[in-house]
Amino acid sequence: MFKRLSRILRSFFGFFISVAEDPELILEQNIRDMNDQVPRMNESIAMVKANATLLEKEENKYKADVNDLATKVKAAIQAGRDDLAGHFAVQLEQVRSALARTQGQLATARAGFEKAQNVKAAFLREKERKTREAMNAIRDYRRSQWQKKVADAMEQFEVAGVSQTHDEMVRKIEETTAVNEARMEMALGNVDQQKFQIEEEAEKLRASELVKQFKAEMGLISPEASPPAPEKTIGGRETEKTA
Repeated sequence: MFKRLSRILRSFFGFFISVAEDPELILEQNIRDMNDQVPRMNESIAMVKANATLLEKEENKYKADVNDLATKVKAAIQAGRDDLAGHFAVQLEQVRSALARTQGQLATARAGFEKAQNVKAAFLREKERKTREAMNAIRDYRRSQWQKKVADAMEQFEVAGVSQTHDEMVRKIEETTAVNEARMEMALGNVDQQKFQIEEEAEKLRASELVKQFKAEMGLISPEASPPAPEKTIGGRETEKTA
């Protein structure tokens, strides 16, 4: 029972850890962490530089003291004051020892500063490389997420049966169209087509007679060219025959 409960708890926490481990967020945080290290590195390098600067000032002071004490020793000897010369000579040895110690520390500080500068340059190059790599990875990750969404949408499209519904609706429309076309053909078959043709021809003859009458009124043709009305023609012929 305890092992089963332990497995359940591990799987439970593992699930939340996997959900929380968003690659994009982690890479962005890594970039921020690297950027945050630059100010701290600059501060450390500044401290090394400051230490070297203080040692340089101390070295210059000891050099000045060495020159001053050497001058005093020579002056005391020339004045016949060997006691003072000895006193100044002891101080001179102490200052020379301090100067040598300071120069050793200064050399170490300068080497440390140069090394810190090299470390910073290497870190900045590595930071730039990792930042560029992380940004490319983030773009690839976002592209893959978009492709996943598209794939999910396409899968849902197929699963939802849209294609089947589309084909079914197209088939229904085609069936409805075929039925309506058949009904139209049947309706037209029931109409007296010959009657429509006769009426259409009569309408054309009537239009032609009207055009001829207008031409006669406009003087474009002689009235004789215009055939008389049927009643008048028959009457005229009967009159001529009678005559």
